Amino acid sequence: MLMNGKSGLVTGGGSGMGRAAALRLAAEGAAVVLAGRTEDKLVAVRDEVVAAGGVAEIKVTDASRREDQKALVEYVEARFGRLDFAFNNAGGHAEFKPIDETSPDEAEWVIDLNFKGTYYGVKYQVEAMLRAGGGAIVNNASIFGLRGMGGIAHYVAAKHAVVGLTRAVAREYSGRNIRVNAICPGATETPNYMRVTGGDVHLLDDMIPMRRLGQPHEMAEAVVYLLSDRSTYVTGATLSVDGGMTA
Repeated sequence: MLMNGKSGLVTGGGSGMGRAAALRLAAEGAAVVLAGRTEDKLVAVRDEVVAAGGVAEIKVTDASRREDQKALVEYVEARFGRLDFAFNNAGGHAEFKPIDETSPDEAEWVIDLNFKGTYYGVKYQVEAMLRAGGGAIVNNASIFGLRGMGGIAHYVAAKHAVVGLTRAVAREYSGRNIRVNAICPGATETPNYMRVTGGDVHLLDDMIPMRRLGQPHEMAEAVVYLLSDRSTYVTGATLSVDGGMTA
């Protein structure tokens, strides 16, 4: 029970990596608030957690909105008394296209969701963790926070910014019992991946040394490790979980 007695939040908690992380955190004893835009997906995951004997609540949240991030943290504190951990997982992008063909509206949506939402999430989470005496944050930075990729320049730029945010805030609060790390997942078989690739699970095999997609539960294990007391000397790190893609 690595997370026994701890309470926190997972954004993008209705599917994919967020769902997997929430299930693992709850199985390790955490009380989890699931945040996302689609209520019925959140309800389904909450019911999975409860059926397995865990504790979960939902909060409909648009992670790209500063006000929603603040309200989410306040909800966790009101419901469970403190915020001990956060997994800033919400993100995504549309179809691949070069920057000259990407509309400003699409670029702003991607940057708001993937970077600005994470920035404000971290800001309000840190404030709550200072009140609680400490905590741990994991940001989902993607391998495209570490390397380039054509066709999604806005997403790559936002995820690089998440890595910078992670490192900067980790340094700011390393002496105040708040740890901040990032996971950098490679190609993972999530609903978003299947949507943007047309469902081809072998599309990127030639780019992946292990020649398969990652699975959400494999990302969840990394999240639990970084949020738990098994990683008490780890902060400001970027953990690649990518089948060797960045190697």
